[in-house]
Amino acid sequence: MSTIYNFEGYSLDPDRRELRDRDALVSVEPQVFDLLQYLIRNRDHIVSKDDLITGVWDGRVVSDSTLSSRLTAVRQAVGDSGEKQQLIRTIPHKGFRFIGEVHETKRADHSAQSVSGPGKRAGLFLPQKPSIAVLPFANLSGDPDQEYFVDGITEDIITALSQFRWLSVIAGGSRLALDGRAIDARDIGHELGVGYVLDGSVRKSENRVRITARLIDATTGIHLWASRFDGKLDDALRSSGQGDSERRRGYCAEAGAGRD
Repeated sequence: MSTIYNFEGYSLDPDRRELRDRDALVSVEPQVFDLLQYLIRNRDHIVSKDDLITGVWDGRVVSDSTLSSRLTAVRQAVGDSGEKQQLIRTIPHKGFRFIGEVHETKRADHSAQSVSGPGKRAGLFLPQKPSIAVLPFANLSGDPDQEYFVDGITEDIITALSQFRWLSVIAGGSRLALDGRAIDARDIGHELGVGYVLDGSVRKSENRVRITARLIDATTGIHLWASRFDGKLDDALRSSGQGDSERRRGYCAEAGAGRD
């Protein structure tokens, strides 16, 4: 069972490479995540610059400005700063130390429950709150160059869903591990430990785009909800901006109407 580090309302899951602020997923760069993880795991002593370079950068040459910028990003990710130093303290001429109080838990004890019974697979562990995996949307444009656009749509949906504290959204790394595999929603739910799966497709032609999405109960395979956007590309891009946040909120609330 893997260890999860809990501190000051945050939780860091090394296996899933997730940092959460209570229920909300915090977006951090991989190197920033590694640096935070190293500081937490070595919190019982001061770590020097050389320690960080060896443990995080595998001994590669790292400038002082790069190290400083990464430490600033780590502090910002956990609500700290160089002035406050409430979690990460700089010890002049010696190094750094994570000073926050950390409580370690195992994944089996981390807000999970076993699901069994008619239509549900024994051994599937689901979070107590609704959980969802957003799969990479399919590119139906017939143009490989549009993959970046389709990936952007998928990431926008993940970002929008992550705003809801009652909903646990699977991290991108675990989600992409399934990319290209022909398995049904129940297998995905069982492997990723989620109750719902959202998938869809994107078709783009000149200035027109069609985006479809469907929500599936991962324990039964039943389709719960589906929706489609069909219009101008400019309208689709505007719908992911702040000005249309209420529309996104409505979509997400509708998708979660069947939550536990």
